Amino acid sequence: MSDLAPDIPLPGNIRETITNYVMLTKPTIVALLLTITLGGMLIAARGLPPFSILVFALIGGACAAGGANALNSFHDRNTDKSMGRTSRRPLPAGKISPRNALIFALSLCVASVLILGIGVNWLAATLSTAGIIYYAYVYTVLLKRMTPQNIVLGGGAGAIPPLVGWAAVTDQLSILSLYLFAIVLLWTPPHTWALMLLVEKDYRRVSIPMLPAVWGELEARRHIILYSVLLFIVTIMPVLFGGLSWIYFIGATLLGLYFLALATRLWFTRGATKPIAKKLYSYSNGYLALLFALMVVDTITLH
Repeated sequence: MSDLAPDIPLPGNIRETITNYVMLTKPTIVALLLTITLGGMLIAARGLPPFSILVFALIGGACAAGGANALNSFHDRNTDKSMGRTSRRPLPAGKISPRNALIFALSLCVASVLILGIGVNWLAATLSTAGIIYYAYVYTVLLKRMTPQNIVLGGGAGAIPPLVGWAAVTDQLSILSLYLFAIVLLWTPPHTWALMLLVEKDYRRVSIPMLPAVWGELEARRHIILYSVLLFIVTIMPVLFGGLSWIYFIGATLLGLYFLALATRLWFTRGATKPIAKKLYSYSNGYLALLFALMVVDTITLH
């Protein structure tokens, strides 16, 4: 049977099939990307944007993120079979055929362009499309297997959603929107490398040059603290140059200092580092959402 043969679910398996397709989109990642998209919208609007823009931007953003993630899963389906963390995903587990996964992924991507372009504006649609191409092709196909700096160079894909949210409201970009982009861009390496420290053997097994698997744990921890410092500096810059004020400054400082404390602890620990890496990875997810929430509160309260 061809690798791209269709799968036809039986009526009794419809709920399971829907679940498998949802999981193909990596819903946890989609939720985080929608959070920062919404943050970009609320900050740009200094409150709630028009309801139709809010709805269409979030639906279009969900389609874009889900479609890009599904394309990533389609491309990596064979290597995912060999890694413990990913072997139970729908494609490597054989729950969805590659052909149907590809059709589903491309359909979501096309839908995102139409929803954002017609329902919001074409700048938001263009930015979202750039994010899809950057993640699904530039990162997944080219960078991921080319260099241990794949996360640094490819992190721009995940940093585009707040730009989409900003453009959805204003139909343009501003200096503050670019700070949002830079924050997510610099957050991505320490967040991802903390996870990679937990699963580096998987990436060695499939010869994907993630930094911890190629340059070693010590170098990965060195890079984590370096990017954590850069992230902390950039999170403060919107107060100096982007128009945010003391509410955001206090919150961002406290959140950033704890991020730095975890990265520093990881750097200085000798012996078992995985528990600290896991703690840093878990904290980094909530950190980004809280940082954007602080920007929203600051913008709405004081402006």
